[in-house]
Amino acid sequence: MKSYKLLCFTVLFSALVPTAYAHDDAKKAQIKSSMFIGVDTMAAKVVQRFHQALKSGDKVTARQLLADDVQIFEGGGVERSADEYASHHMLSDMKYLAAVNSKTLEHNVKVMGNTAVSMFRSQTTGMFKGKERNYQSMETLVLEKQQGEWKIVRIHWSN
Repeated sequence: MKSYKLLCFTVLFSALVPTAYAHDDAKKAQIKSSMFIGVDTMAAKVVQRFHQALKSGDKVTARQLLADDVQIFEGGGVERSADEYASHHMLSDMKYLAAVNSKTLEHNVKVMGNTAVSMFRSQTTGMFKGKERNYQSMETLVLEKQQGEWKIVRIHWSN
């Protein structure tokens, strides 16, 4: 009788375990899919091009994707135009991003008519100026459709 109970318990337990793992996998897939929403929109493509332009040092493309009157908030400071950013922090941002690795953890873009909001989270690792870097960053971008093209009008960076 004891062997029979053990056999029943073993069969029942082995039948439940794969279901639990399958449920965990499905839940992880659902969470992951909710972390990447709207990434196929044209506004999201502009955000992705902006990130790539900064990483690759493409000053022309990065500048073109910004509205002339963009406001950039970072580290308690603000830059109030694309020209100010291009002549001030853009080059140092490009040097930094070229030296480190950045992995996208989350990207959600919501388009509402001629306005879009991009919420972006990434993990940055690597060495820069002799210091080890390993942190998560948050980015909020607001985009507006201006004369048929999406332009970045607000940026807020934090880590």
